[in-house]
Amino acid sequence: MKIWINGNATEVNGVTNVAELAAHYGLQPKTVLIEHNATALRQREWKDSPLAEGDRIEVVRVVAGG
Repeated sequence: MKIWINGNATEVNGVTNVAELAAHYGLQPKTVLIEHNATALRQREWKDSPLAEGDRIEVVRVVAGG
């Protein structure tokens, strides 16, 4: 399946939802914000957010500073 991640076309196989996508890329839930088709998701929503051909994912790393 072809999806877009941070503006880049990417083929992902065997990944059915946002939680699996995050695990596939080794993303730590407490360090990223994931937006699925322009909707920011809470980490608890990842497994209930199925992926489909052409979906757009934005991954933003969360950093703290002062």
